Amino acid sequence: MMRHLSRIALLSGMCLFLCACSGAQVKQYRVKVLQEYPHDRDAYTQGLFFHGGTLYETTGQYGSSTLRTVDLESGKPLTNQRFARKYFGEGSVILGETLYILTWTNKVAFKYNAKTLKYESTLSYNREGWGLTTDGKQLIASDGSSNLYFMDRDLKVLRKQQVTMNGRPLRNLNELEWIDGKVWANVYLTDMIVIINPSNGKVEASIDCTGLLPAKLRNQDTDVLNGIAIDAAGNIYLTGKLWPRMYRIELVKN
Repeated sequence: MMRHLSRIALLSGMCLFLCACSGAQVKQYRVKVLQEYPHDRDAYTQGLFFHGGTLYETTGQYGSSTLRTVDLESGKPLTNQRFARKYFGEGSVILGETLYILTWTNKVAFKYNAKTLKYESTLSYNREGWGLTTDGKQLIASDGSSNLYFMDRDLKVLRKQQVTMNGRPLRNLNELEWIDGKVWANVYLTDMIVIINPSNGKVEASIDCTGLLPAKLRNQDTDVLNGIAIDAAGNIYLTGKLWPRMYRIELVKN
């Protein structure tokens, strides 16, 4: 019996050691706020990105989903297009001359002219729509699972890549941004952003955003962290669903 217990203890110790070693491979960061900006408290942020110096945002919720361009300094929409009430807007991005917008459970995605913001067409989309970004050649989407989908401009899946953290699948991948050759992803219902190697799906770093929006700025409607954008100068911005602030941040290693 003692030998059996010793073996269990040894195996448990080895598991803890391996987990610790595996965890050590994931770099850990926290955020430092460099500047804060107003953000529309009524914006249920789903997609956020800069293109050509303009800040774009798509928002969700049935009956209030929008495509908008936003003035960073004031947080106010410069343009604001509402979707039909039956659609729940999700992630968005511009690739080439087209602005793509996913919907959550409507099984469709929309194409808009990136210059005029005029609607062009509706495409079939057979998964839930969550986050969307691009590496400049292909579209990259999440669907709330542990998978990233690499797609062509007609939304045909070219490759599916499972995302793992410390060797385990990481679910609830949400809003996405392509930064310095990596995919940054909000993890839904958490204050964590992960940095993913797109070639193998491994999480190389995690970013703890706990306390980014102070308690004094929260109310009963304030929702989760969601929204990552990088401008042409390399500045990184974060916000959340129904947040009254957007933040320009830098990473600080723990």
